[in-house]
Amino acid sequence: MYLNIGGDMAVREKSIIGIFDLDNTTTSKRTREFLDRAEKEGQVVPCDDLPKSFVLTAEYGMERIFLTSLSASTLEKRMK
Repeated sequence: MYLNIGGDMAVREKSIIGIFDLDNTTTSKRTREFLDRAEKEGQVVPCDDLPKSFVLTAEYGMERIFLTSLSASTLEKRMK
């Protein structure tokens, strides 16, 4: 199964490690450092609008971070 994360993007549900709210998680210094490092390494896939959450995935040995304008609670509801 795939999870539509907004726009024209979808990710495989079994590759999802976590769905995180940007407002809550970016208050942590470690999370900000993690996102900065991932962006420098080209692992961040941006969204068109203002991001509200991010989806961390791992598939085929690669980690990716998808920024999305959908809230974390909306994405979790779509998974059910």
